[in-house]
Order: sequence, then C-alpha cells, then structure tokens
Amino acid sequence: MALTFKGGLHIPDFKLTAKLPVIDLPGDKLHYFPITQHKGAPLKALVKTGDHVRVGQKIADAEEFVAAPVHSSVSGTVKDVCPHVNSIGIKTETIVVENDMKYETAENLRPVEDISALTTREMLWVIRDAGIIGLGGAGFPTHVKLNPPKQVEFLIINGAECEPYITSDHRRMLENPEEIIDGAGILSKLLGVKKCYIGIEANKRDAIDTLRREVRFNSGIEIMKLKTKYPQGAEKQLIKAITGRNVPTGKIPADVGVVVINVDTVYNVWRAFRKGIPVIDRIVTVSGDAVNKPANFRVPLGVTVSYMIEKAGGFKAPPQKVIIGGPMMGFAQYTTDTPVAKTTSAVIALLEAQPTYDPDMPCIRCGKCVSNCPMGLMPNHLNKAALDRDIDAALRFNIIECIECGLCSYTCPAKKNMLQNIAAFKPMAMKAARRGSTSGK
Repeated sequence: MALTFKGGLHIPDFKLTAKLPVIDLPGDKLHYFPITQHKGAPLKALVKTGDHVRVGQKIADAEEFVAAPVHSSVSGTVKDVCPHVNSIGIKTETIVVENDMKYETAENLRPVEDISALTTREMLWVIRDAGIIGLGGAGFPTHVKLNPPKQVEFLIINGAECEPYITSDHRRMLENPEEIIDGAGILSKLLGVKKCYIGIEANKRDAIDTLRREVRFNSGIEIMKLKTKYPQGAEKQLIKAITGRNVPTGKIPADVGVVVINVDTVYNVWRAFRKGIPVIDRIVTVSGDAVNKPANFRVPLGVTVSYMIEKAGGFKAPPQKVIIGGPMMGFAQYTTDTPVAKTTSAVIALLEAQPTYDPDMPCIRCGKCVSNCPMGLMPNHLNKAALDRDIDAALRFNIIECIECGLCSYTCPAKKNMLQNIAAFKPMAMKAARRGSTSGK
C-alpha cells in the first residue's frame, strides 16, 4: 500500500528522461559561480581577478555557522568577480573562472580515514566545509539541519521527486544506490536515530526495487512506497505520509522527532566523507517538448543553461518558456545565460506556456483550490486577503503555512493566479506576525 497525505493531486508527470542514464558533460570555457547559493549568511569571495584556482578549491565562504561555502568545479584563472544573473533572475555577485581544461584538483581533498573517531561537531564541519545544502531545491545548509535543537527519532530521506519532468533524483537512486545507503548510515550515526526511512513515489518502481535490494540485510533503513501525488515530496507532507505526525504551525520537523534530507544531498554527504570531494557538480534534467534530445546530464557547477541546451541538441523551435526547476515551483528565465548552481535540478523548455491568468475573472467558488491544498488551507480567502493587502485576514487564514506549491493556481477554472498573489504578500504578513502587529492594510 502506498503511503500519502490528505489533499494534493496526481498531475501528469511527463517523466521523459526517467529511463535515460546520466551523461557526463565536460566543463565549458567559462564557469559562473554565484557567491551565495544557499539560504543563510551571505558569503564573501576568497579569490580575486587573476588568481589561479583548482577543482574543489573553496572560492567563497563566510565566518557564520549558517552558511555553506562555494567551491570551484574547474581549474583555471579567475577572470572576473562581477554581477551576473542567477536562477531567480537577479544579478548577484559572481566569480567567473576561465577553464584551462586541465582539471587540477586542490591538494586538501582527502577522505575521512575513520568516521567513527569523529565527534558530532567534527562531522558537521566536514559537511559544512563541503558546501552541502538542500539539493532538492530548498538550499538550506545541511549541517544546520543535522544539528537539531533536540534529539530526533527518525531520519527521512526524500526520494519522492514529485515535480513533473524532473528525474535527477530518480537517476541518482538507480545509479548510486550503494553510496546512498552508506550515506544514510553516516547520517544515522551523526543524528543517533533509531530508524531511517527512504520515501519514493510509486511511479519509480525500479528505484524502490533497487534500494530495497541494497538494504535487505540492514534493519535500520526501510524503503517506503509513497502514492504518486503532488506535492508528495514537500517536507511536512512526507513526514505525515511516513510517520503520521503533523508539524505544527511555526515548528520545524525536529519538533516532532524527524529530520528530512534530500536523496542527492545524502549522496554528497557520502562523497564528502568517503572521497573528500565537496559539491562541485550535480545531475540536471534537461527536458520539455522544446528540447530536441531530452537528457540527464552530470555537469560541473557553473556551466550555463545555453551550454546544456546545446548538448541536448538545441531547441526544436523557440520556446515560449524556459524554467529552472519544475514547472510547478520553478523559476521562469528571461535568459539562457543563467549558470547551474547547487540547487539546479532541471531545465525545462516548453513550446507552449500555460494559459494566461485572468485577474478580472470572478471566483466561481468551486472549492477545487481548497480540496486540493496539501496544507488544508483556503487559498481563495488567502488570495482575496493578498489582493486587499489585509494582513489580519491573511494571518487568520494561516498564510504562514502556505508552501507555495502552486496547486491552487493549477486547479483554478477561473484562471486566478493565486500562487503569485499569495507568495508576494506572504513576506509582509510574516513580518507583521513577528512584530506582533497585524496593522498595515
């Protein structure tokens, strides 16, 4: 029986690349490294124009604990440190490295000889120094998440990958099962949990079978089949499906005894300990009906979207929309000069964009947004509160709990762009809640 949660919706998954093995791509001539690629303290460049860098060398970092350094994925010369567009369309300080194609590695890249001899703090610093963050898209520094304020019971590894088109995690599970299970063991030791679960949607039967074979003699890790439904991979929904526990408003998973880590993040933890290699590459799905040859690529960080599109045979015709991430929660791009960062799981190019939203169409009160909301909210009321800039109403209808999955906009027959309105207003409401004031209509 497949586990699940209340709400959500089974939407077409368009997993065009699920059966395609990962292809290794070499680096490009120029690599662009946004200095800050995580949620946390901003980083500062450790290199300047003219410096020579090597593969795995730390090129940006911060003194704060809640930060994750950036490492070069190539060897070569720092050509510039300048503003360049990132995946959300903002120009941010970026280190530009001219690739010398030699791929000389940094001298300090060494595996941990005896993991059992490390203290918890030392293990956390190995993860921090490797620049590991939530690679499923959240981008929160992993070492912070693995340092919960209280003892937890369960580690949940997220292999759901519920967004349409994306298959990077699916391929990781199929092609690196031993590494994932070993990484899960490392994290279980670090957290001191009694049980580790790996949650995978039912439409990835081959991944479920592969990992179950890998853990057949390991009682500490269990593979859980999840119902194929969006957003099954959202943190709170995953916890509910597997443990039956609800994370209360304003609380974190650790408050209900759980830590959730993405499956690709687990692989990178394994690589940091066993190989001494930081986050310098990732698997990216390049897909969509505008792409000639959809593929899963393993690329060094810093290559551009245009470079990957070229390697995928280019566009069949000019796309109406190019998205980094999935079509439900990803970011539409205005340029293909955007570089691959740590959280870039996919590039989706579509010949036809979704129908235009109609702000003047009245709500027909069909209730689809309410019945499908995975958080049990009333998006119709939240949308009105956002349009009216009514903070009292937004907080009353619990806008803070919105995970911005986009199902309300997706299911709305009146073509109301609820997600955009709610997401834009949510920071204002949260700020008012922290101040203890709801005035500001």
